[in-house]
Amino acid sequence: MMKKLFVIAAAWMVCAAATAQTLTPEQYIEKYKDLAVKEMKRMGVPAAITLAQGLLETESGNSDLLKKSNNHFGIKCKSTWSGEGVSHDDDESGECFRTYKSADESYRDHSNFLRGNQRYLFLFDLDPSDYKGWAYGLKKAGYATNPKYPAILIRHIEQYNLQQYTLLAINDVPKYDKSKFEDDKEVPFVYNDTEETKPIVKTVSNKEEPVIEGYDRIGHINNVKCVLATRGTSLLAIATRQDIPLAKLLQYNDLTEDGILSKDQPVYLEKKGTQCATNYYTTQKGETLRDVAQQNGIQLEALAEYNHLTKNTSISEGTKLSLQPQRQYTAVQDNSKSVVTKTSTTTAAPVKYHSVQPKEGLYGIAKKYGITVQQLKEWNNLTSDSISIGQQLIVSK
Repeated sequence: MMKKLFVIAAAWMVCAAATAQTLTPEQYIEKYKDLAVKEMKRMGVPAAITLAQGLLETESGNSDLLKKSNNHFGIKCKSTWSGEGVSHDDDESGECFRTYKSADESYRDHSNFLRGNQRYLFLFDLDPSDYKGWAYGLKKAGYATNPKYPAILIRHIEQYNLQQYTLLAINDVPKYDKSKFEDDKEVPFVYNDTEETKPIVKTVSNKEEPVIEGYDRIGHINNVKCVLATRGTSLLAIATRQDIPLAKLLQYNDLTEDGILSKDQPVYLEKKGTQCATNYYTTQKGETLRDVAQQNGIQLEALAEYNHLTKNTSISEGTKLSLQPQRQYTAVQDNSKSVVTKTSTTTAAPVKYHSVQPKEGLYGIAKKYGITVQQLKEWNNLTSDSISIGQQLIVSK
């Protein structure tokens, strides 16, 4: 009898422990509402939307993906992601999802992901309290493929009164002036729905544009024909499917050897241009000069020349790179009057850089080169005084 009671008690304890580890939607909201409010004040993503997405993507904080990655929003690894990842079955088996050290990191990356991606920028023109507009806008922009995605978010917001957290922070939403960022926007990948498609091995993440499985999706970046290829794709396979000599494909993509792609990236099917329609690009963490050339559809040699770098120069996060020939002003005498004319050239005076050393700040660097902190910020597209060791800063133009 005692043995039977012991077994029953042990089973009850196991069940109780399992129950204690399961969060309810209300408990998830209570646990993470402050992070959602903080991120709304920092980047402008409505707290109600953030919490509704968190509830859905994590199954109210109980999903296997969350437990092994701290990933609250189902954001997959991309070519620009240099952090750790975890394998998880989603639309395909063994897909790579971003891993974070904490929920704070996940919430912060979610805000950065939406604010920093060209496809989601229109959402920030909406009233932050317009949760229905945001819900349908996220679906329209390609955040998820589930046709019921907006309805689920709206139901969560209304059922759990998540709008109260948006209203709590609505007066502290930062102002965003798109005109200040026009030169640095990502060069878009434009799909050609009418162009012929050909078989491929993998598909693009469903958090981006949906792609028909088993086909190359043809498009253009910077008016240059390309395909979006996923990590693990063979360059030889692309060349064969697109009926392009492998040597030419390598040349178009600034490569010297065939191989398997180590990251998601566009693969160009014709020669890239020597400049871009946009003026500048600000580098992301872990990007190489070739990564920037591929992202913007510009030849690596031209990109290096415009910025007075070599093709293999290491670049730091936050470096502002020119995507066009530098312009200089030349004084010309005309009837005894000094006239300044603007001439386009690729041999302009070289831009001078400074590598940030330990304990250095913007004020000290500016003083060293006889410039102002404001000039440093403008030349390097800095929005705060935060800089990192090894970061390359323009200190003379």
